[in-house]
Amino acid sequence: MIRYSGVPWPWVGFVVALALLLQQIALHGFEPPTTMLSSFFHVGVGALLVCTAALIILPPRRVAYLLGFLVCAALMGWALWLQFGLDLEPCPLCMFQRVAVCLVGLVFLAAFIHNPRRGGAAGYALLTLVVAGAGAALAARQVWLQALPKDQVPSCGMGISYMMDTLPFTDVIMKTLAGSGECAEKGWVFLDLSIAGWSLVFFLAMIVAAFALIRRD
Repeated sequence: MIRYSGVPWPWVGFVVALALLLQQIALHGFEPPTTMLSSFFHVGVGALLVCTAALIILPPRRVAYLLGFLVCAALMGWALWLQFGLDLEPCPLCMFQRVAVCLVGLVFLAAFIHNPRRGGAAGYALLTLVVAGAGAALAARQVWLQALPKDQVPSCGMGISYMMDTLPFTDVIMKTLAGSGECAEKGWVFLDLSIAGWSLVFFLAMIVAAFALIRRD
């Protein structure tokens, strides 16, 4: 655990994030955020809470890589349950975030099999930064869309399957990043955060954990 002058900083961050979360619940209950600032504030609190918790319980490197892979598998399992169990159809941005989760999971699985030393762990951390960073950017874009006033939300567009069948891949990416009305729908919400908000939290936590594992033997 990282310390400075005897202070365990992950614990400090965890307590601060927990206090902010409890304050939000006490003041506003479990109502979803209604402004852009409050949306990203909630994501920031969630990210701080999850990242510091990951640093506190961070196991040895190889075990952590296996746990990272299992977390990604669990996230995909939950996404599939929301889709097929609760009939929440994923939007194009959601589908690309799923791809990012799968790729991060494969990075963690490869790292678990490889069992690298510090130099190799740094390489896997950079790879995680690229893949999870792309996923975080997609999730942040969706959080932004979800926080827009209703009169500024883009109109609904083509489904991802139709776009993949009829458009060049570069056009699919551009239209996905532009967002559409269905990407602004929150659907499932937990602790004031939508699926996109929690995706952003976990992408950031994966990056933090991957870099922390460089020094974790």
